[in-house]
Amino acid sequence: MKKRERAKRKDNLIFLPGLEKRLTDRGLESLQNKRYQEAITLLEEAREHDPENSDILIGLVLAYFESGAYHKAKNRANDMLLKGIGDYFHMVDLYLTILIQLHEYHEIVTTIEALFDEKEIPPDRHDHFLTILQFSRRMADHDGQQQDPSEQSQENRKIEDLNLLSLSNLNEQMFVISSLAEKNIRPHMDEIKEFLQAESGHPFLKTMLLSLLKEQEYDKEIILEKFDMKLTVIPTELPDIQSQPKMKQIENLLEKRLESSDPVLFENMKGMLERIFYISYPFELDPQDVSAWAGAFHFLVLEYLGVDSDISDISDEYEISPKKTEQALATLRELEEISYPNV
Repeated sequence: MKKRERAKRKDNLIFLPGLEKRLTDRGLESLQNKRYQEAITLLEEAREHDPENSDILIGLVLAYFESGAYHKAKNRANDMLLKGIGDYFHMVDLYLTILIQLHEYHEIVTTIEALFDEKEIPPDRHDHFLTILQFSRRMADHDGQQQDPSEQSQENRKIEDLNLLSLSNLNEQMFVISSLAEKNIRPHMDEIKEFLQAESGHPFLKTMLLSLLKEQEYDKEIILEKFDMKLTVIPTELPDIQSQPKMKQIENLLEKRLESSDPVLFENMKGMLERIFYISYPFELDPQDVSAWAGAFHFLVLEYLGVDSDISDISDEYEISPKKTEQALATLRELEEISYPNV
């Protein structure tokens, strides 16, 4: 006969058997459904009961990363590496991805050089780490340096190719693009234009490049291709990503219906809305009706939360035909599948 698991006691509180597993399962489910703050709360509580559980800790790293809390994600990942928790090279990749977001190039160099010194890098990962190391060294060398215009001009003449399209790893492509934030983007325009028109270029990365071109006041026409559509744009004339008119109109509709009655649901919808309009930027997707999109976001977030809902009822709420809501929902599902690259 199987022995019953005894309840745990902590600080005079009694915890029922299996509580950490239930917290972990719920936390990972919240993470999968992009409810990052909820995932953090659940997984942090689970960690208190099982502080070295790799599933809990990796879930926390990812939840902090996706929520934008990069320093907390970095600390958790670094702690796992030091304690040897989880698959080592998977954790190194995750740690480097976080450092890329923080632009901590010196730390990236130190980490990868240590890997090469240990001579334990698998042969199939050698080129992957070497590529990141080379870019990190170049960025680290430029940190804190001030150059006069003649020196900058000379450096631009010597600048290496980005080789974006030759990199098959999205992590490496993202790293290369993020490194451009610290330099003049214009010497790379031929490559950038090629990437923006390439079918293989990830839409998320194309938005990153457009944002950099806008920040650096690039005012010439470029051709952009996403989702089998082409558009000629001038980066300086594009709206800011966070203030796209259609996105704000949809947000206002959702806010009117939900902010006071269900603010948590509204915040979930707002997060998805910003994510989808980031990846589709600056295209106007069909249908044009903002009510159809509001209904589609409402329906899909409820579905993610496990709430049964009827698309006709939601369409009635937003005074739009179910057919148009379904059209927007079909496009929304496709964009959700690729809303972030798998780094």
